[in-house]
Amino acid sequence: MELNDLLRIAGIGLVIGILHIFFEQTGKKEFSFFLFLLAYLYLTAEMLRFLKIFFSEIAEFFQWLTMSV
Repeated sequence: MELNDLLRIAGIGLVIGILHIFFEQTGKKEFSFFLFLLAYLYLTAEMLRFLKIFFSEIAEFFQWLTMSV
């Protein structure tokens, strides 16, 4: 996981937070709900990608560990 990934997720979170406040203030709560639903699905996909990278690194470490013994 790189710094660019974290900054991208933080930027998306800030934009979604600002849009949520805007939609709540204008009375469009249904847009706010769908915005958060879309953000939740995006972050779930990102977390699955991060978990895939994490588990591949763990598997690589265990392969290295068994080769050195």
